[in-house]
Amino acid sequence: MKEVAKNKEVEDILGMANDLKWDLGMGIHDKIVSSLYADAAQIARKTVSIDGERPAFSFERKVDKVVTSRLFGFPIMFVLLALVFWITISGANYPSGLLASLLLDTLHPLLKSAADGIMPWWLSGVLVDGAYLAMAWVIAVMLPPMAIFFPLFTLLEDLGYLPRVAFNMDSLFRKAGAHGKQALTMSMGFGCNAAGVIAARVIDSPRERLIAIITNNFSLCNGRWPTQILIATIFIGGMVSPFWAGIVSTGAVVGVAVLGIVFSLIVSWGLSRTVLKGEASTFSLELPPYRPPRIFQTLYTSLIDRTLFVLWRAIVFAIPAGIVIWLVSNITIEGISLAEHFIDWSNPFAMIFGLNGVILLAYIIAIPANEIVIPTILMLTVLVTGMTGVGEGSGVMFELDSITGTEQILRAGGWTLLTGINLMLFSLLHNPCSTTIYTIYKETKSVKWTMVATVLPIVLGFMVCFFTAQLWYLFT
Repeated sequence: MKEVAKNKEVEDILGMANDLKWDLGMGIHDKIVSSLYADAAQIARKTVSIDGERPAFSFERKVDKVVTSRLFGFPIMFVLLALVFWITISGANYPSGLLASLLLDTLHPLLKSAADGIMPWWLSGVLVDGAYLAMAWVIAVMLPPMAIFFPLFTLLEDLGYLPRVAFNMDSLFRKAGAHGKQALTMSMGFGCNAAGVIAARVIDSPRERLIAIITNNFSLCNGRWPTQILIATIFIGGMVSPFWAGIVSTGAVVGVAVLGIVFSLIVSWGLSRTVLKGEASTFSLELPPYRPPRIFQTLYTSLIDRTLFVLWRAIVFAIPAGIVIWLVSNITIEGISLAEHFIDWSNPFAMIFGLNGVILLAYIIAIPANEIVIPTILMLTVLVTGMTGVGEGSGVMFELDSITGTEQILRAGGWTLLTGINLMLFSLLHNPCSTTIYTIYKETKSVKWTMVATVLPIVLGFMVCFFTAQLWYLFT
């Protein structure tokens, strides 16, 4: 009984100490650290002398005063991010059209004709109209933007700018009750959410580490950038003249990325004041020196380690997904395919959220990898709308020689500006891919928190899409 009473007293004291820390304010640790540094500097000035040496001019310090300042830090960050997206959007269209013309318009009919001559129509359909088309769409749609985006993003990383982004974001995350290092894990999440979850190990506090893990999915990962760029180019950029299309599309993609940061802060704030309540920790972030660009190493790292790795992962998942798509589109019940059954059943529900049944089915099939969402949507739309036949000699009945071909497919499926906007929002706010879900479980060892990290974005996604759709229906 004495031991129980003693433990109760300890818990009461710790709880009181935690409440007092909150009353003192979130800046108390910063004030203590600043005071220690000021005392250390004062002692150093009294005890250390340097004869004949003047303070050297520091170019890095001058630059950091600008890129990490309260006045210019965030505008510079947004401008650089917008520049990367603008170059990606402007440069990806032409090579994407060339790849689509080669893989889809030229090579696909040849493979289809050869396959139909040596195998039954259903096997030809599974292998050529299913597996091959999914792989070809992944390459044509994803390779060009990734080959442009990743080198540019890697260049900013190698120059030492990304730690400055974390430095700028530190105060926002601390105000949200999260750890400042969550800005680093968020930056890692822009490359891969699974990597961002693992990077949360740098946070010592279990509570704050859990917040960083749960909210990392709000960072747009590799697999979602092509979706954002493609949809923004078609539906957002398509509203204006070609001269302004690239700039407007860039603004839309940047806006979605910033919205992800906003949701990360809001959810972190909510968790830190409810189920994961506690005091935000402080840390010292040492900014690395600026380095001159290493062009060849940057190209190797971005093209080999990132672009080809992500592309290969997408292809690995796309091939079985393409087979599944062909099967659900060609296996019929009472003359109607399984895909059409699901799409017809889910369309009324999806329309409430400004989406459609094809998008919902695509996100179910694409749970293994976000990279295959757009190819899955395109294949389902083509097959369900009757743009391709079933049987001997069937083929894809459209020309995907540019991004205009992709737009034609989506428009044929009944897509509108609202559908495009809400797909961009749902792409930001939906469940993590299977790799990230597994990584979350491995890091947390908890089914409960894995489910929270998986379901919470979906709930937010449907809520945001619902309100967007209702406002759209109200004013149009």
